[in-house]
Amino acid sequence: MSTSKPDTLSTSEHLARSASVTGAATLTSRILGLARDQVLAALFGAGNDMDAFIVAFRIPNLVRDLFAEGAMSSAFVPTFTRYLTLHGKRDAWRLGNNVLNALLLVTGVLVVIGMLFAEPLVTMYAGDYASVPGKLALTVRMTRVMLPFLTTAAVAAAAMGMLNSLQHYFWPALAPAMFNVATIICAFTLVPLMPAIGQPRIMAIAIAALAGGLGQVAIQWPPLRREGFRYQPILDRGDPGLMQVLMLMGPGTIGLAATQVNNFVNTLLATSEGTGAVSWLTYAFRLMYLPIGLFGVSIGTAVLPAVSRHAATDDAAGIRDTLSRGLAMMLMVNVPATLGLIALATPIVRVLFERGHFLPADTGATAAAVRLYAVGLVGYSAARIASPTFYALGRSRVPVLASVGTIALNVALSVTLVRAMGFLGLALSTSIAALANGAALVWFLRQRLDGVEGRRLTVALVKVTCAAVVMALAALMVDRVMNTLVPGAALPAQVVRLTASIGGALTVLAVTAKLLRIAEFDEMLGFFLNTLVLRTDLSGDPTFIELLARVRKITVDALAHGADKPPTIGTRLPGHDDVGGHPIALRIRERFPVAQDQFETRRPQARNDRRSFDGHQQRTDDAW
Repeated sequence: MSTSKPDTLSTSEHLARSASVTGAATLTSRILGLARDQVLAALFGAGNDMDAFIVAFRIPNLVRDLFAEGAMSSAFVPTFTRYLTLHGKRDAWRLGNNVLNALLLVTGVLVVIGMLFAEPLVTMYAGDYASVPGKLALTVRMTRVMLPFLTTAAVAAAAMGMLNSLQHYFWPALAPAMFNVATIICAFTLVPLMPAIGQPRIMAIAIAALAGGLGQVAIQWPPLRREGFRYQPILDRGDPGLMQVLMLMGPGTIGLAATQVNNFVNTLLATSEGTGAVSWLTYAFRLMYLPIGLFGVSIGTAVLPAVSRHAATDDAAGIRDTLSRGLAMMLMVNVPATLGLIALATPIVRVLFERGHFLPADTGATAAAVRLYAVGLVGYSAARIASPTFYALGRSRVPVLASVGTIALNVALSVTLVRAMGFLGLALSTSIAALANGAALVWFLRQRLDGVEGRRLTVALVKVTCAAVVMALAALMVDRVMNTLVPGAALPAQVVRLTASIGGALTVLAVTAKLLRIAEFDEMLGFFLNTLVLRTDLSGDPTFIELLARVRKITVDALAHGADKPPTIGTRLPGHDDVGGHPIALRIRERFPVAQDQFETRRPQARNDRRSFDGHQQRTDDAW
């Protein structure tokens, strides 16, 4: 009993901090993504050119989503983490090079095949575009231009997997921002030049996709090199680690494909719903995907390496604890996000997109789709956390079956609802299928792990839902009052009204969460704030991150030897050349003499010499 509390706090703190670091980078990327969508909406609206670009990019983007946030994470991260844990960096780097070169070979072949058969492929997918002169031909041309994005996405995903396994979350999460930056730059620089060289303006955005893919690789390469990775053109087809990754990636792709394949199906059916339907659904899905990327994917990214480490040592209790805390954190942020999007969909879409070629009618259609997509937000995020856990456990069959069932359900619902509700039926069918998928995966995990602290999760869900309902009502009331106090259609007035509504809603949520004593709210808020302070002072130096990891372990060991409580480690930390003289280190030695010699002999000696630090870290790990 003496060690349970520190272990619990350590797990929760680690997940929240990892998720918050990932969330901060993802927030930057998603904000830039919204800026990108605003630029595209203003330049192209929801017209034929935008419809053509969305369909042309759907195929390489589908693979990107499956690799970057799907199969690569679920198959590569557990295997790479196990190699790091059991064999060390040298074998892990060799595995990384094997996987990287296998991906280059496979995606290169797929790109060539796709270019050769682009026309029949696009015709099969969006044959109704032939009814609009030039629309189908434009879609085929842009598909050929953007297909090499597959290869850049695969390389970026491999780099992301290695960095996440090494507990580097910021740069991998920031990598997608390069795509958004490239799109924005090309929109302002290349779009005006395209007609002069005989190309449609939208072709500049296709070129931007390739530039963005290269940027995603480039931003992750320096931190990989600092960790010791060096690219080698090797491909050992008999490498057992490579074979394991490839075997898991097949089921992994299917197991995590539900959301993306359902979105693909929606686009396919939406092409027959007239001009604008594809664009409305895409704008709505991207807006709804903001909280998924910030919280579902971010928490999932933090959970997977932790679960993989527990799985490598057969620590079932650690897996159960990590998973349940990840799900609780997800509920705390995604339930309010769901009701907030439903309440404020119209003013949000209006402020973000309604300008230039994006008309009020487009705002109404997009906002309606946002509300229906938001219904499935918790399901999407739960799947992002639960599905990779099965692969870390070596149980790939369950998420594969769940994904296949979800896709079948979505297709049946889509075909039925699109006839009754038009393109909005596609958004609703996707949300229902996502909720079914998330619920099924969590239920099967509960069976596999002999529970996921269901009582705690149920209590958290009920409390969070109550707080979120109060928050949503407050948002509607503030919006109504602000429309009276600050009338008008001018953008500044809209921004003031929306800011007041969101601010009031968040204030009510915080107060309600305090009154209901929602522990997850306090944990998330405290750890996010502590992480921001901590990262500011550490300036990204891994030496101090390593120091805190050692301090945490020493604290747990000291508690096991009878110490009454751990030292405080969430305080502001100024930089010190000698980490052994750091205030935390001094308090540890002062309070826990039993750990003094261990800490003194294991402290990193060379902050600025990365190679020396890596060697010392390996010796330290062996000593522990």
